[in-house]
Amino acid sequence: MRWVLRIGGSVAGLLGLLWLVQGLGLLTIPPILCVAECETLAGPSTGWAIAGLVLLLAGVAAVMASRR
Repeated sequence: MRWVLRIGGSVAGLLGLLWLVQGLGLLTIPPILCVAECETLAGPSTGWAIAGLVLLLAGVAAVMASRR
């Protein structure tokens, strides 16, 4: 059970960090696979920054909980 929390928390933390950096406008990654009309995220996005921060904190909390 501990390793599931540790791996899941690590993946969530890294994904949250990516969303946070993209939401702050520090990194731009073009869409890879589009089904409809896809556009790159232009400039900062408050929604993605907040979602990334929440996921990053949840990932860190999961990793810290797995260490106990």
